[in-house]
Amino acid sequence: MLDPIVNFVAKVFQLVGRGIGFVIGIILWPFMWAGRWYNQRGWTLKAIVGAALIVIVGLYAYFFYVTQWWTNFNPDYPSALATETGKTLAGDPVVPDVASNSATSSGTASAAATAQAPQSCKPSAIAAVSADLIDFNVNQNAWISSMVVSKIGLFGIEWRRTPFFDNKAAFQLGINQVMRRTTTELVDTLGRVRGTSQIDQNLQDARTALAWNEDAWYVGWRGPTRPTPSVYREAIGKLRAFNSSLEKCQATFDARADNLMQFLDRIASDIGSTSDILRQRIEASDAGWFDLRADDRYWFAYGQLYAYYGVLVAARSDFAAIIAERNLTALWTRMEQQLRNSLDVQPWIISNGNESSAFFPSHLATMGFNLLQVRSNIVELRSVLDR
Repeated sequence: MLDPIVNFVAKVFQLVGRGIGFVIGIILWPFMWAGRWYNQRGWTLKAIVGAALIVIVGLYAYFFYVTQWWTNFNPDYPSALATETGKTLAGDPVVPDVASNSATSSGTASAAATAQAPQSCKPSAIAAVSADLIDFNVNQNAWISSMVVSKIGLFGIEWRRTPFFDNKAAFQLGINQVMRRTTTELVDTLGRVRGTSQIDQNLQDARTALAWNEDAWYVGWRGPTRPTPSVYREAIGKLRAFNSSLEKCQATFDARADNLMQFLDRIASDIGSTSDILRQRIEASDAGWFDLRADDRYWFAYGQLYAYYGVLVAARSDFAAIIAERNLTALWTRMEQQLRNSLDVQPWIISNGNESSAFFPSHLATMGFNLLQVRSNIVELRSVLDR
């Protein structure tokens, strides 16, 4: 009675085994053919092909290393700025400390000493943090998107369409999106007196550098070109040059309430756009752990929050007097805390499951909630500034 059932099950397993073997054979056939071809060649050709294979394996090994090892990744990187308690606006003159003179000289002498002291102005924390974040992206870490192995992909398949080696690239692109937005605001509003002064050339050069193609290698469709990291390094130098000029009171930082309000508007808009991208992905798929595009979206958004955390902490330093005057300290502190807390969500594998699923979490929904929470706080700060 059971023999037909046993035979049927055995036949099914045989067919499944043959199918798996057939698929494996198709996958291995190019390698087996290449191995036979290689064994039939002469020693000279074997040496050339062997050297090429060693180079290719070395490139992929290096690519694997740099995509998995995130050098100096630290969500608390702006902690030194977060403890700053001064109330001087960026670009304002810094009053020298003459307390030591007061014990041995009169008030008039102290005032004279102050007047004779070389004048210096407070540099911009926003420009400094931006330069540090670009340095983190292209110097402390390899810029993934323009690496030749990244462009080749996995046997011609783009890495972002596979579950491998694309999280760090998406994270870096998220940071770079913030840097492009920030340098644009520095050029158009923060780094000049609106309507009455010319654009600062250092800031303009930094913005131009960051507008460079994010995946440029040494050779492009139009011939030889400059790789992305070398161009972005110019932006680091230009931002630091701007700060050096600002410290010497030779540049402008227009730390006004309306400029801060506009800057917050731009950030809120940028965050809102990213949350909409996450929403579209959530609606497009609920494949859980098997959604190969969910990790790109998640780590891009994470990179944005990582960068905006530093930029907004820096903005608190640059606009310290305005924030204190408008009684925004508590609101600003709450926003910073929420930003920092959102950076603690670092899943090993990103899942885009149904939000009601008991087995497949929705990390994109969690990230979207964090983005909207931060945006809500930014909008609240903006509304208080507008009163």
